[in-house]
Amino acid sequence: MQLTLWTYEGPPHVGAMRIATAMRDVHYVLHAPQGDTYADLLFTMIERANKRPPVTYTTFQARDLGGDTAQLFKDAARDAYARFKPQALLVGSSCTAELIQDDPGGLTQALNLPVPVIPLELPAYQKKENWGAAETFYQLVRHLAVKPPQPRVKGDKPRCNILGPTALGFRHRDDVREILQLLELIGVTVNVTAPLDASPADLARLANADFNVVLYPEVAQTAASWMTRNLGLPATKTIPIGATATREFIREVAALASIDPDVAAAEAQSRSPWYAKSVDSNYLTGKRVFVFGDATHAIAAARVAAREFGFKVVGLGTYSREFARDVREAAALYGVEPLISDDYLEVEGAIAAAGPELVLGTQMERHIAKRLGLPCAVISAPIHVQDFPARYSPQMGFEGANVLFDTWVHPLMMGLEEHLIGMFRGDFEFHEDAAPSHLGGPANKASTAPALIEVPTQHNEESPAAAIPAAWAPDAEKELRKIPFFVRGKARRNTEAYALSMSVPVITVETLYDAKAHFSR
Repeated sequence: MQLTLWTYEGPPHVGAMRIATAMRDVHYVLHAPQGDTYADLLFTMIERANKRPPVTYTTFQARDLGGDTAQLFKDAARDAYARFKPQALLVGSSCTAELIQDDPGGLTQALNLPVPVIPLELPAYQKKENWGAAETFYQLVRHLAVKPPQPRVKGDKPRCNILGPTALGFRHRDDVREILQLLELIGVTVNVTAPLDASPADLARLANADFNVVLYPEVAQTAASWMTRNLGLPATKTIPIGATATREFIREVAALASIDPDVAAAEAQSRSPWYAKSVDSNYLTGKRVFVFGDATHAIAAARVAAREFGFKVVGLGTYSREFARDVREAAALYGVEPLISDDYLEVEGAIAAAGPELVLGTQMERHIAKRLGLPCAVISAPIHVQDFPARYSPQMGFEGANVLFDTWVHPLMMGLEEHLIGMFRGDFEFHEDAAPSHLGGPANKASTAPALIEVPTQHNEESPAAAIPAAWAPDAEKELRKIPFFVRGKARRNTEAYALSMSVPVITVETLYDAKAHFSR
C-alpha cells in the first residue's frame, strides 16, 4: 500500500454517485460508515450543484459493528424510498462497508419495494472511480432498457442517443449542449441523453433510436457495447474534440444516419483553424507540450496539439489503466514513451525530464507545472471548482475548438508579455518607479533614471540539470538571460548538446553563438 496526498480517481462508489447525481428520479442507498459521507462536499462545493446529491447513507459507527448492521441498511433503504419516491433505487457499499459483507442487494430485494432495485457490486480494492461510473451506468441500462418486440420503424429524421456525460465531469454540461446543437444542425434528432438529466423512464426507451453517440468512453463504452449486442444500436467511435475530429465525427454520424450533412454550415462558427494559422500564432509552432489526463481527453488533446496547433508532443500519458492500449497506440504516433500511471510523483518526474514549454493535464498537473514554473491548461478530470465556469465553455465541437485555442495558447501569449515586461524593466521610462507618462515629469528624465534592475532568474530554466556536459561561464549565463524565457530552455539544451559534441569543457559567449549558428543551418 502506498500513502499519497493526491489521487486521480476516487473509489468506485464515487463513480456511482456521479451517475446517480447526474440523473433524475434515481436514489443511491450507500452502506457506509460515519466519515464516508462526503457526497455533499463533492457536488455542492466543487461542481456548485443547486441540489443535494440523491445519496442516503447508513452511517454506521464502530459501536454498531457488534450489532445488526444489516438491519441498519434495510431501515435506511426503506426510509429512503418512503421519503424520495424514486423510479429506481441503486444500492451498494463503500470501500469500508464492503468488508462487512452485508449484501445490500439481497437485503433490499427482501423489502419488496415497488420500484426496480439495482445492486452494485463495486470492488473497491481492485477498481476505481471511472470504472465504478461505467459499471453503474451499464447496470442501469441493462436493468431498465426495454427491447421492443418489433424493430423500430425509422422516421423522417434519424435518431440517436448521447451517452456518457455525468455529474462532476469536465465540461460535460457544455459539451452536451454543443453536440446537441451540432446534431440538430446536420439533421439528427436526439432521443435520450444519459446519464446526465435522464430518468429511469428515459433509459427504458433507449432502443427507440438508430445509433448511439459515445462522448466519454470511460463512462459509456460498456453500456454502448451491450446495446450494440442486445438492442442492435451501433455506436460512434470518434470523439469530437478539435476541429479536425469534429469534422470526422460529423462524417461518422452521417454514415450511421444515412444522411448527407452540410459540414461547411456546421463549422461556420469555427475560428480556431484560422487563428492557428495566423501570424500571431506562428511563433508557437514547434512548442514542446506534455499531455496527461483521462484517456479520452489526453489522446484528443495530443492530436489537436500536434495536428492543429503545430506543437511537438514530448509526453503523453493517462491514469486510466483500462484504456492503456489506446494511449500506447497514440503515443507511438508521436514517437514518445507512454506514461501509464496514477502516481502523481512519477508524472511530475516525467514532466521535469521532458522539459516541455506547456503542460496539458489535470488539476494535479496544474500544481506540478506551477512548481516547475511552466504554463499549464487543464484538459481533464480530476478538476477543481474553477473548472466549472459559469460561462459556456465546451471542449467538444467547433465552439469547443475555439475554447481549446484560447485556453492553450493564452498561457504562452502571456509568457511573451511577461518577457517584454522583464526586458523593459530597467528602461528609464518603463521601470516600476516611473511616473505615468501622461502626467508629465522632469524635462531631462535620463538624468533621473534609476539604476538598472536585474531581471529575476527563471528558476525552472536556470537551475542546472543533474548531468550538465559543460560548465557555463558567468558571461555566457548573462548572455543566455537575454534570450526570451519561453525559448531559453531550448537554447540552453542546444548549446549544451553542441558543447558536448565539440568536447568543449566551458561554455562561453562564443560557444553560445557558435551553437546558434550550428542549429540555424
